[in-house]
Amino acid sequence: MEEKQYLVDALSVNESWRVFRIMAELVDSIEELSKIGRAVSIFGSAREDPGGSYYEKAREVARLLGKKGFGVITGGGPGIMEAANRGASEAGAQSVGMNIQLPFEQKPNPYATTSIAYKYFFIRKVMFVKYAMAYVILPGGFGTMDELFEALTLIQTKRIRSFPVVLMGSEYWGGLVGWMKKTMLREGKISEDDLELIQMIDDPDQVVKHIQKFVVL
Repeated sequence: MEEKQYLVDALSVNESWRVFRIMAELVDSIEELSKIGRAVSIFGSAREDPGGSYYEKAREVARLLGKKGFGVITGGGPGIMEAANRGASEAGAQSVGMNIQLPFEQKPNPYATTSIAYKYFFIRKVMFVKYAMAYVILPGGFGTMDELFEALTLIQTKRIRSFPVVLMGSEYWGGLVGWMKKTMLREGKISEDDLELIQMIDDPDQVVKHIQKFVVL
């Protein structure tokens, strides 16, 4: 009985210390990211190879954003994230990589001029939203979908200010947006206004112009 109580007490202490680790990660992130000024968060698959069409689109849109005075924030890993950090650094802009500790795929790319390591997914997600003036989302997997729908939910429920959410890659996203219209909207699960939160734009130059309409530097 005493041994069980000891284990319970030890677990309680560990949980209490976890709160301090979370607080430390939040404080460190805020101190670092508060320096970057206006920025756009760019998301997409870690499994996109350099030279691929989406890789090059991410690189170009980040380069153009950098030329217009925006910093770029990514998840800090390979694929689309690497491409966006690369484009931003080529433009001489702030290029932030917020890397998450994972057992596979996620290794820091060399193009982030500012690199932050995270243990907790939820803190990283808060930082993506807090310091972004817009989201640009290229084809990706579950993590990309998670970032997309979390942003839409927060904007829809007015928990954060509204900002541009751009989907690049109409061939990839068209089916999802079509399902939203034909199923979610038709069955009354979302409204027409909710659909207007999303823009599908393939051309990097047009993406930047769309963001500029909503964000004044």
